Amino acid sequence: MAGQPRLRVLIADDQALVRDGFGMILSAQPDITVVGEAADGAEAVERTRELGPDVVLMDIRMPNLDGIAATARICAETSTRVLVLTTFDLDEYVYDALRAGASGFLLKDMRREELVNAVRVVAAGEALLAPTVTRRLIADVVSRDRPARGSSAASDRLAVLTARETETLRQVARGLSNAEIAAVHVVSEHTVKTHVSNVLAKLGLRDRVQAVVLAYESGLVLPGDLGVPGETMPPARS
Repeated sequence: MAGQPRLRVLIADDQALVRDGFGMILSAQPDITVVGEAADGAEAVERTRELGPDVVLMDIRMPNLDGIAATARICAETSTRVLVLTTFDLDEYVYDALRAGASGFLLKDMRREELVNAVRVVAAGEALLAPTVTRRLIADVVSRDRPARGSSAASDRLAVLTARETETLRQVARGLSNAEIAAVHVVSEHTVKTHVSNVLAKLGLRDRVQAVVLAYESGLVLPGDLGVPGETMPPARS
């Protein structure tokens, strides 16, 4: 992809063979450069500070500092996005990693094209969570410790949104993609993308994952809620 800056990736995993394998796949892409590796969480944090990668591939179980703690530090201190690597999609640690600020997660048995696409998606500012994963993972993580009516502080944050933006957030949290939201409300996908961008900006959120978590924490969406085609969007207030 001539003329475009290459995406910079750091690979953090305590297994050298895993780092080598991911590195070979990513380095073969014309738009991606592997700028470094880390064998544990502490090294991942330090290398991220030094190298400023766009994306970190982060294993969860690592010595010295685990991937969750490393993710939290990286997301708090830098603009680097983190993709969590896990063996099982229901790994309980994935929940904590998303709360720590990860932009998504990948299974270690993914196909190579899925790895490459994931890096590009997250680097572009999107979240890597399929709708079914959104419903299952995010609903579970917030339902474990959220009061039944949601956090009043989280709910108060939503007051800055217009009615249309609030409804867009609700649909995102229910697991609908931009295209699905556009189809339900008979608007363009570009319009939906604009609403999502406005929601993130107004709420000071990094990406779609954080928006979904906040929607559940505030009580805007309850665990188990699904996007329902045909629902009417409230009129947008000016």
